[in-house]
Amino acid sequence: MRWTPGDRSNIEDERGRPAGRVGMLPIGIGGFIVLLLLSWVTGTDFLSLLGGHGSAPTQTVGTSGAVKTTSAEERLVDFVDAVTNDAQDTWTQRLGGRYQRTRVVLFRDSIESACGFAQSATGPFYCPADRKVYLDLGFFDELSRRFGAPGDFAQAYVVAHELGHHVQNLMGIKGPSVAIELQADCFAGIWGHAASKHGTLTAGHVELEAGDTDQALRAAAAIGDDRLQKMATGRVMPERFTHGTSAQRADWFKRGMDSGDPGACNTLARR
Repeated sequence: MRWTPGDRSNIEDERGRPAGRVGMLPIGIGGFIVLLLLSWVTGTDFLSLLGGHGSAPTQTVGTSGAVKTTSAEERLVDFVDAVTNDAQDTWTQRLGGRYQRTRVVLFRDSIESACGFAQSATGPFYCPADRKVYLDLGFFDELSRRFGAPGDFAQAYVVAHELGHHVQNLMGIKGPSVAIELQADCFAGIWGHAASKHGTLTAGHVELEAGDTDQALRAAAAIGDDRLQKMATGRVMPERFTHGTSAQRADWFKRGMDSGDPGACNTLARR
């Protein structure tokens, strides 16, 4: 991907603020998924191992004071801002006045969102209550190192997927979890299609290069329900799917990428 920094107007930076919640054991998204799936399979609340159920003293989770950062992390901030700006420009062109711009809230470790308390282990998420996307930049390292989906466009796919949920919220689209998640994948592809057509790279925008689509397809496949369940328990349990299989996620992203047409993303009719 080629991209240029913008003005960070698409970002709310909460990395330096304390979240103010109780002592929970630090755990990466992979560990969280393992505990979540084990809880589903066995009926035992393994998530209680994360803390908050005893007489342990309350501790603040998160950072406080000035943001301690690196040049590499600041580059990621600019990258997320550019992707968010570009994707939102795409949806403004597609939807006109129906689209209302939002922001990505960056945090570390944990945060009190309008949808409740969340940890980094939750992964990126969209909160319909305040219409914002929440992201701990550390997820990108998990995506590359643990799930084998490196690359700029793999990261951009994650942001575009969450913005897809914003589009659904604005349009009043509701439905079963798997259908909604697959449609958000397809909506991410809609943006990818538009980014591949940019002729001139301007500030705060991105442009795709050869091989970028493959990165996004790997990312979509890497976080399919069947693959995550297999990693966590060695079993695949279709009745517990929430996001769709690896093949489904990659397929719906590709439909959006190939067509550039939101009408091709009707997962509620085609499942």
